[in-house]
Amino acid sequence: MTAPPTPPGRRLPPAPPANLATPEDEALRRRAREERDAQARGVVSIDAMRAAIRRVSATLPPLAAVPRVRRPDTAAFRARARAGLPFLVEGVVGRWPLSALGPAILRERFGAVPVRARVGDYIGTAFAPDRAMLDTTMAGYLDLVETGDHALPPYVGNLELRELNGMCHWPAWFDRMGPPRWWVGPAGTVTPLHCDYDDNVFAQLWGSKRIFLVPPHHDAFLYVREANPVLFGSPFDPEAPDFDRFPLARQAAVIDCVVHPGDMLYVPAGWYHQVRALSFSLSSNRWARAVPLVLQGEAGVRR
Repeated sequence: MTAPPTPPGRRLPPAPPANLATPEDEALRRRAREERDAQARGVVSIDAMRAAIRRVSATLPPLAAVPRVRRPDTAAFRARARAGLPFLVEGVVGRWPLSALGPAILRERFGAVPVRARVGDYIGTAFAPDRAMLDTTMAGYLDLVETGDHALPPYVGNLELRELNGMCHWPAWFDRMGPPRWWVGPAGTVTPLHCDYDDNVFAQLWGSKRIFLVPPHHDAFLYVREANPVLFGSPFDPEAPDFDRFPLARQAAVIDCVVHPGDMLYVPAGWYHQVRALSFSLSSNRWARAVPLVLQGEAGVRR
């Protein structure tokens, strides 16, 4: 089946180039990025923010299960989020026009939209700048998925799909947020264990996903590596734990939950999470661009 042509004027951002920089260039680039990230979030430094998140996390009560709340207003959301624990919100996503539509709309209305799919072993290379990607259209991607001959299903993840944004109405819980990012794929697509040092709201529109969560201060048990100053990844798989290879991970407190259509999950900054689609799924998330809510009362973090 031939994919529809790409709409005029609509192009994907350039793929990351091969890294040919010297170690000195890389160090300068990292420092410049960290300063930009700190300015965007209004913190004195990303290192100070990360340390404060881990310090506060160590004082939090253990979480046995992710609680659910019903459509909080902004004040109630922020008050709960300041506690630093994840929670699920009901009664928001199900009201979005896109939630009432089915997956067929992706081909019928958005088949010509350009997408970039993760292919190959995108779990083992999750945080590599040169991981394998395939640029195609939404219809071309759906054709690829329907062949079903991939060990790991191709995944359209962390992509801006502006064509879908008008059918979603995000609550104004944060003063400033990044643009919606979209995640499309069949059962078996996975985002491996990692943390973002930004508050995150994750909306599940179609299908269900299983999400594993680990508190920030348990990074000492997760063999983490830095991908960039606000993104850290872990090779440990909480869904199939290999304690012979990662013995410290026995000490990590792992909480898991399933997000269903209409659910919105708040993931506080610094919480590690792994996501697996249980069925064909459409999800979207947005990251706040501010001091994490759990640090609102912390001295020495703000600029």
